[in-house]
Amino acid sequence: MRDLIELQKKLIPQAIELMERRYSVLRQISLSQPIGRRSLSNQLGISERVARTETEFLKEQGLIDVAVSGMTVTEEGEELLEKLKDVMADIMGISNLRDRVKEKLGIKKVILVPGSCEENETLLRDVARDGAEYFLSILKDGNTVAITGGTTMLEFANAVKTDKKYENTLVIPARGSMGTEVETQSNSIVAKLGRRIHSDFELLHIPDELDKSAMKTLTRVPEIKNTLDHISETDILVFSIGRADVMLERRNLSEEQKEEILKNHAVGEAFGHYFDKEGNVVYKINTVGIDFDTFRKIKESILIFAGDEKVEAFMAVAETNKNLVLVTDEQSAHHILGQ
Repeated sequence: MRDLIELQKKLIPQAIELMERRYSVLRQISLSQPIGRRSLSNQLGISERVARTETEFLKEQGLIDVAVSGMTVTEEGEELLEKLKDVMADIMGISNLRDRVKEKLGIKKVILVPGSCEENETLLRDVARDGAEYFLSILKDGNTVAITGGTTMLEFANAVKTDKKYENTLVIPARGSMGTEVETQSNSIVAKLGRRIHSDFELLHIPDELDKSAMKTLTRVPEIKNTLDHISETDILVFSIGRADVMLERRNLSEEQKEEILKNHAVGEAFGHYFDKEGNVVYKINTVGIDFDTFRKIKESILIFAGDEKVEAFMAVAETNKNLVLVTDEQSAHHILGQ
């Protein structure tokens, strides 16, 4: 396939360019539907004239529907997008980029989506969708699945779609609750994911950060202890990462703690651990949920993120565990190679 693509690029480059453009237009409509032509042209960085020409073609082919509310992709269009995914990955150079990132990091698997989330925030949905697709490909009934909170994990849970019932599977929070946004807290995402895969789920009604005495008392509560025991038996972990400076603000740490963490050159945070660029733990806070030792033992860990600003934090975490599956965007992958 790659040889054929290279030949086509030399003999009929305009055909490859046209295919890329129409694929990008159809894919963007799928991500943002319903969407108008003006918004479409802004998100893709193309003129409204080009957007009109291409969407008229896609409509004639029965790949999109056009209504007052905006354009949407038909069932046939979605099927075509799925069939074209691997072919377009070769055409757009994503396959080669994926292989280079995997080789550099030495991790289990890399999944990339074309484009830049810095330039087009809607691509996070595509990243989450690919993460959800991989998750369902490895999920077995009877697995214990742990998931963290956050905006990326909410997109992931929304992207999981299956008719299969995983009645013996258990979904649990990887950590306690953090922040004031209920929708993006781990408990809310656990409930959503559990319903999406038709499985049982347990919640962890406890703050993410506690002092030692409070933690000792609360973790003796039977319901909480039971969930914490299940966390230690996690088969699949789905999580994202945070920049150290951003997570310091979200956790409302004292100025003394912030100063100490930043003084030790922390760049990333995961599971209450702050890492420097080399992946060394430079600070640990008392958190409830998955601990670092458990994280390193889990056979299936899916790390999903998008955006250049998180690359440094990701690199720190990647140094600590090579048994990772990374799902991210093309621009972040280029940034990883530049580190």
